[in-house]
Amino acid sequence: MIADIRFNNRPFKADLSKGYDISLPLKAGSENPNCYWAEPVKMETIRSGDFVGSVNEGGSVNYQKLIVTPHGNGTHTECYGHISADNATINQCLTEFHFVAELISVTPEIASTGDHVITRQSVVDRIKHKSAQAIVIRTLPNNESKKTAQYSGTNPPYLHHEAAQYFADSGVLHLLIDLPSIDRESDEGKLLAHKAFWKFPGSIRKGSTITELIYVDQAVEDGLYLLNLQITSLEMDASPSKPVLYKLTEVL
Repeated sequence: MIADIRFNNRPFKADLSKGYDISLPLKAGSENPNCYWAEPVKMETIRSGDFVGSVNEGGSVNYQKLIVTPHGNGTHTECYGHISADNATINQCLTEFHFVAELISVTPEIASTGDHVITRQSVVDRIKHKSAQAIVIRTLPNNESKKTAQYSGTNPPYLHHEAAQYFADSGVLHLLIDLPSIDRESDEGKLLAHKAFWKFPGSIRKGSTITELIYVDQAVEDGLYLLNLQITSLEMDASPSKPVLYKLTEVL
């Protein structure tokens, strides 16, 4: 199936049979990326009397309970409710699901503190389509170890709040990144990048989202894509999510 898209009054096409899934699958155990000291994902078989929810154990069906921490166990999309007391949920805030996105690859820079930081200038230098509704950031080096990285206590790279402010001022609605957070792991609760991106608390961009812990394969080239951003319909501030990219090709 071919989708026709108009972006900046120019025609593009996207082949919807050739999507790049940039989410990480959730599996039971420790073979998931993990951050902020979250417990590993658990999938427990339901048992009640003579019933066992496992075909391998003689049951008629597989019937399991899933225990997951969206912010800590894998790819997730969050709304401003993550830092607000007004009980906003991702299911309420994300009401559209297709966006024009630009994928950029960025190498974090070493700050005077020794932290590895994605600076405002580094993203400005790489963005070619300033009207994109979403920005997808792939950090370099892009090792497959990201798929199972245990980030807790490691002070991983993060986004400088001036870069987050740049995205907000540019009208970027959705920010996706392959790091556990756009903010420093331990920042005394300041959450400067989250607040800058959502313009919190003064002029909150309630329809904007942040997606963390994605993984973009090295074979996927930087450029313009159609983004399909899907979540579970959870009335929580965040949900496990499945962002998919479709290459946009300009029709000449």
